[in-house]
Amino acid sequence: MSLAVERVTPQPVPPHAQQHMVRMRDGVLLATDVYGARPDPAPTVLVRLPYDKNSRYVFFEKTAQRFTERGYVMVVQDVRGKFRSQGRTLGWTGEVDDGYDTLEWVTHQPWSNGIVGMFGDSYYGFTQWSAVSSQHPALRAIVPRVTCTDNGPGVAGYDPGSGRQPLWLEGADYQAHVWVDNDNYEYEADLTTRPLIAAYEQAFAAIGKRSQGFDLIVGGIPLPPYNGPHPYDARPVPVLHCVGWFDNLGIAHMRDYTELARRPGWAALQYLIADTTDHENYFLENAPVSPDTDHLADEAALDAMLDAYTRPALDFFDVFLKGTARPESLPSVRWKLGHVGWRTSTAWPPPEAASIDLHLGEPEAATGPVPGGRLTARPAREAGSVEWRYDPDDLVPSATANTFMVLHDHPDERPTADRDDVLVFTGPVCDTPLDLAGPVDAVLHVGSTAPTFDVFVRLLDLAPDGTARLIVRGCVQADAAGEVEIALGHTGYRVRPGHRLTLMVTSSDFPNHLPNSGSHEDPWLTTAPRASLQTLRTGPSHPSRLRLTVLPGSGTGGDGP
Repeated sequence: MSLAVERVTPQPVPPHAQQHMVRMRDGVLLATDVYGARPDPAPTVLVRLPYDKNSRYVFFEKTAQRFTERGYVMVVQDVRGKFRSQGRTLGWTGEVDDGYDTLEWVTHQPWSNGIVGMFGDSYYGFTQWSAVSSQHPALRAIVPRVTCTDNGPGVAGYDPGSGRQPLWLEGADYQAHVWVDNDNYEYEADLTTRPLIAAYEQAFAAIGKRSQGFDLIVGGIPLPPYNGPHPYDARPVPVLHCVGWFDNLGIAHMRDYTELARRPGWAALQYLIADTTDHENYFLENAPVSPDTDHLADEAALDAMLDAYTRPALDFFDVFLKGTARPESLPSVRWKLGHVGWRTSTAWPPPEAASIDLHLGEPEAATGPVPGGRLTARPAREAGSVEWRYDPDDLVPSATANTFMVLHDHPDERPTADRDDVLVFTGPVCDTPLDLAGPVDAVLHVGSTAPTFDVFVRLLDLAPDGTARLIVRGCVQADAAGEVEIALGHTGYRVRPGHRLTLMVTSSDFPNHLPNSGSHEDPWLTTAPRASLQTLRTGPSHPSRLRLTVLPGSGTGGDGP
């Protein structure tokens, strides 16, 4: 059967934008829209993205209006090789030089006063870090949203800084749809195909072209993303990090923030806004999304979302581009406590927050159903263990097929937690609020009958009605028995009275991650992946535990009944 493929081409340039073809140093022309050009020179906010500068998906026709009304010129550009821009289509390459050359072009325009900031999400957060690497003197401030510095060509991981991880199939799939040529391609690859690579070979045959970025991932060939200094080592500029607690790149983004906050040249220039949002800007308070709160489909919902989306950046740029406000007007950290609301702090985690460990106990009950084993503040006195299976013919389902918009459906994960190939450990009912405010990590002692194995961890909020929904998640890949530390990310989240924490441990997460081959065979190429048994150990010599960061006055969520 042939695969149905829909080609997505550029949308029209809006009448109030002026499109220019801007020449790069190698002669390639990049399509660039200018909004709000005026006789009197003004600061410019630059956005460089690969998703069609004129598409509703990136909503810059409306976003630009908010910036120009505030007195900024907004410039939005299709990056090299995408939509109306010329050049080779390979993401995460060439953005340092193209960023510098675009900044140079901006500063020579009659509407520019020579001061530029940058703004945007995800890949157009990465293009900001690339411009920082270029060290162009006109770049005075950036607002990277739901992004990170360490993705690059040939990399497929939502947390590339945490060491070895299962391959993020969702990220490879993105490359196969977005980074083929100038256009995007919509199709549904059959991910149950064996070998799995054949599903994408079918797609590339139907398109008539390949994705070089996808091929680099499959070949395990990472390329350096910067042909200049790593942004950490470049000239510091003020940064407003806009993080989503439910963003699938949140772990990596918070690593950027915490690393730069430790560096003397950068520390005083770091600002953080952390909201209860996912990668596509859906809010916890609206989850699961209804038709009238779905900004990707409803215009009124989009307008409401854009107010929250742009306001922090506008206030930030008023300080560092216009100079009409003082830095003291900006909180160093503004963060939302899920189910409660906004708070401010002098640092992150808040100085008053403390780390606590909840130990995994009664492992023999952990194969479910919920509540399974126990999360307890008291370490186990005796050794214990439990086995769980990895079955490539019965993979554990991901929370959602699209983690970029996990809050759109915010699904109940109780059916998954009740599977007998999943381990669950649950704390007691909270009688007072448990406020999480900082990093969450799982430290587990695990082994396997396979030469390589994956461990996926999700921390869930188990409600009084029995539903269980995601708070944070993480994963690791290992090839030997021992202790593994799994970063689950940072969060601001209230576990409300009557609710419980549940820790879920699995060996697959499909279709978000490439299933393990269970052997040394390439998982892309295997036609017969092997089942395996994993073991988790607890007790004094193998203290498997969940590490939380909590605010004072919080219940532990782990005192045994």
